[in-house]
Amino acid sequence: MNVLWAASLSIYKNLSLQLTSGVIVTLRFGLAALLLLPFLPFSLGKFPKGWDLLKTAVMGVTTFCIGHWLQVTGDKMGGAGNSSVLMGTEPVLTGILAALFLRERITLWAWGGFALGLLGVAILNGLFIGDFRWAGLAASGVFVSSFICEAVYSILGKKLIETSGMMKTLGAGLFFGTVANVLINGKDLVQAVPSLSMGSWLQVLYLAAICSALGYWIWFIVIQETDVNVTAMTIFVQPIAGVLIAALWLGEKLHIGQLWGCICIVCGILLGLRGDKKDSLPQPVGESQ
Repeated sequence: MNVLWAASLSIYKNLSLQLTSGVIVTLRFGLAALLLLPFLPFSLGKFPKGWDLLKTAVMGVTTFCIGHWLQVTGDKMGGAGNSSVLMGTEPVLTGILAALFLRERITLWAWGGFALGLLGVAILNGLFIGDFRWAGLAASGVFVSSFICEAVYSILGKKLIETSGMMKTLGAGLFFGTVANVLINGKDLVQAVPSLSMGSWLQVLYLAAICSALGYWIWFIVIQETDVNVTAMTIFVQPIAGVLIAALWLGEKLHIGQLWGCICIVCGILLGLRGDKKDSLPQPVGESQ
């Protein structure tokens, strides 16, 4: 799923040539909400109610409105390849926030995985070949700040799906996020939609169906069974896939450091996921477990 998500950064860069950040986000999550709507009555679990509904609204507006507006804007200010590299900071940030708010224990294996992953991200961006650069401090800051909003989806969502259905929680979050997006970007949306080409609509459909409706539902399925900090480790796949997609599709430059960076990131993921196993020794037969 992270490989599929990685393509969204290049799509954002391409769509930004004709659409504002707000319109892109509104189209993506509005269409995702519409696509998910027919399945909600048949999905398992109940809709969030009371305080859970309020938390779902906060999650939806934060993630599907504010967070992705920051992400598209940061991606537009920088490059798709640079944004893909910055994605490497999200697993660490998400892991730390999960430890603070969900009281998750981050193992030494996981810390080692985070460290190797970040080193790989730095190498991927040319740290040791004299080409290390960020696409402007402002662009990087805007893009990285979106990860805090993304972490809200995991932290609030993990608690919400303990009492409510996963798809229903996602659907409600998409609804609240779309309402906020339409209120902010409605006028620009009406003006932009008639001029969209078939190619642009196909890209928006990919963002809505694959990256949003399917992707965020799968994320819920995974974090229901696994700690958020361990699941976040898989996001390190996105810098690898994103840089390759940006090079092949947008023609952004590659360098040899990206090969070594990819190898380092893969080793970091393998090391970090080792931390999902229980650090316990076999006990003698007959001893209480």
